[in-house]
Amino acid sequence: MIDADQAWAAVKRRDRSFDGRFVTGVLTTGIYCRPSCAARHPERGNVRFFADGAEARAAGLRACKRCLPDDVGRDEAAVLAAIDEIKSSHGRPTLDELATLTGYSASHFQRVFKRATGLSPAAYARALREERAKEALGSASRVTDAIYDAGFETPSRFYAAMEGKMGMTASDWKNGGAGRTIHYALIDTTLGSMLVAATEIGVCCLSFNESAEDLRRRFPKAELVEGGEEFRALFERVTAAVEDPAGGTGADIPLDVKGTAFQQACWQALREIPPGETRSYGQQAAMLGKPKASRAVGSANGANNIAVLIPCHRVVQADGSIGGYAYGPDIKRELLKREAK
Repeated sequence: MIDADQAWAAVKRRDRSFDGRFVTGVLTTGIYCRPSCAARHPERGNVRFFADGAEARAAGLRACKRCLPDDVGRDEAAVLAAIDEIKSSHGRPTLDELATLTGYSASHFQRVFKRATGLSPAAYARALREERAKEALGSASRVTDAIYDAGFETPSRFYAAMEGKMGMTASDWKNGGAGRTIHYALIDTTLGSMLVAATEIGVCCLSFNESAEDLRRRFPKAELVEGGEEFRALFERVTAAVEDPAGGTGADIPLDVKGTAFQQACWQALREIPPGETRSYGQQAAMLGKPKASRAVGSANGANNIAVLIPCHRVVQADGSIGGYAYGPDIKRELLKREAK
């Protein structure tokens, strides 16, 4: 049974997590659409909700040629088949090969895959190889063995792919980050005491009301250095972005952040939410093409070490309530208030 009020609310916000759960029939035009259809919204009085396309067609409606509501199941099956192929072949199939496998044109399949996963097939394959390499580096007896086992053809390709992402060499990663240097500063802001830390790659931690001891727990094998003249300008840029999160000044600040492919996709989705707007965990999961992964999305957001610059404060509860935040609801409310201006 479809709750009409809930369905209409999903249509109004074009919520992809409801695609496949019902279709929207527009009686005046005689068509039915996905809830997420990008077409102009009809008048509520002209809308009727159907369980699926078959039910809508039985009522005399035809499928929208823009959103192709009957292709939802086919799209999901195509993406799953492509992911299986990428995993089984160590991420080497080309876009044309994946398109042929799934029966789509290359350009259309690229859009379908990115809508479902948040990444292009090539980016998904790269993230998968990188994740495998990180896991293998923790257990392999030799770094080169881990690189080849992860699907990289040569060590040089691995180092090129991981430059700026791991923030350390393969050997450093295997040794738990030992030998790396992290510069940090404790800065008074209007939101309270801010801890910001960075490697030579970029910011690796931004938190509130934490100390150097907390940073040590996050990076137990790194060398911690307070201050550093060469990091002064970077820390000033971070402070400006925190004080004015609506200004957009934090978008080009370099980051040194590590995570699984899913975490990276979640964090990228967070950075795509415009300042002044919010999303629910379900909506963020839908952005990734995983509408049932709200809990996993929450966990990925919680693993984010870089507040504000990766704006997990823009995710709230489905009912609009503030929800949780690592540094307390007051800071979250204030960040959202500043962005709303």
